Amino acid sequence: MMDRVVEWIFALRTVFAVAIALLIGGVLMLLAGSDPVAGYQALFGEAFFDYWGIGNTLVKTSPILLAGLAVVVPLRAGLYNIGGEGQIYLGGLFATVVGLALPEMPSYAGIPIVVVAAMIGGGLWAAIPGYLRAYHGINEVIVTLLMNFIGIHIVSYAVSGPLLAKSAPYPYSEELPEFLHLPILMPETDTHIGAMAGLLIAVVIYLFFRYTPSGFAIDTVGRNPEAAQYAGIAVRKQMLRSMILGGCLAGLAGGFEVIGLKYRLFHLFSSGYGFDGIVVAFMALASPILVPVAAFFLAGLQAGAGAMQRVAGVERSIVDALQGLVVIMLAASLAMRADRFGILSYLRARRASLILPAAKKAS
Repeated sequence: MMDRVVEWIFALRTVFAVAIALLIGGVLMLLAGSDPVAGYQALFGEAFFDYWGIGNTLVKTSPILLAGLAVVVPLRAGLYNIGGEGQIYLGGLFATVVGLALPEMPSYAGIPIVVVAAMIGGGLWAAIPGYLRAYHGINEVIVTLLMNFIGIHIVSYAVSGPLLAKSAPYPYSEELPEFLHLPILMPETDTHIGAMAGLLIAVVIYLFFRYTPSGFAIDTVGRNPEAAQYAGIAVRKQMLRSMILGGCLAGLAGGFEVIGLKYRLFHLFSSGYGFDGIVVAFMALASPILVPVAAFFLAGLQAGAGAMQRVAGVERSIVDALQGLVVIMLAASLAMRADRFGILSYLRARRASLILPAAKKAS
């Protein structure tokens, strides 16, 4: 019984990590002369209990959720996709180019075309590090990380040159036609259907890994590539496939930002959503079904940061430190396992020492 309790405690270690981060954040607020209770009331009240605040949280949830799934899918194959940010930018670029080239048509036809274009952009960008890792053994962490900057600069060049809008005071493209705008989910807010689409995609990916042969093959490669190879699974093919699928999801996040929120391609249009996706993926323990919850929470932290400053007078540096603490505590919690500290071994040995004498005595 006790070992089951310990296993549950360690299974919920990310929850405890977030709680500890919030506690340390409260101490920092006290040291800075702010009221932590008022600060957290403002943060969570605006982010999760106010109509406009929830709308803002859902707007941020959409790209963070999809970026988190973009990390989870390759992670299940044993790959680390650190290139979500660059894939988001390429997805936004492809969506913009295709959207500006489309003739007038119904939204139900135009939006899927742009969505597919965004996914193709992100998928192609992710295919490069996926191919290099699968067929040449080149570390995908380094390649995806460096390709982020290349993708960002490609978009910066595009909106400063070929796609620059006429008389634009800032590098951005022409506005996409209205028939390509995503439907609004909450009236009088910027909340579009992207978050709901991301939730549906998370469920589909969960079912994909749980019930399909392709999902099982990717999972097997991630758990034990040698065993997968022995079982006849094309390990390299599954690695490449998982990376492309992750890139498609990140590209979709970029496409949704363009057609759901900004309606045009901007220089530096993503505020680090690709990197937020890494945090979300590990917060969810690489489970697609938990990614929406983690993404919603992290989006709420970002959305409620302004309220902490306005209402409780918490300095912006404290808010940034709080988000950094969440990341650090999560990283530390992921390194903690009950078996690593010998807790489960001790409990099982203790139980055996009590059961065996009792069994001998009974016999």
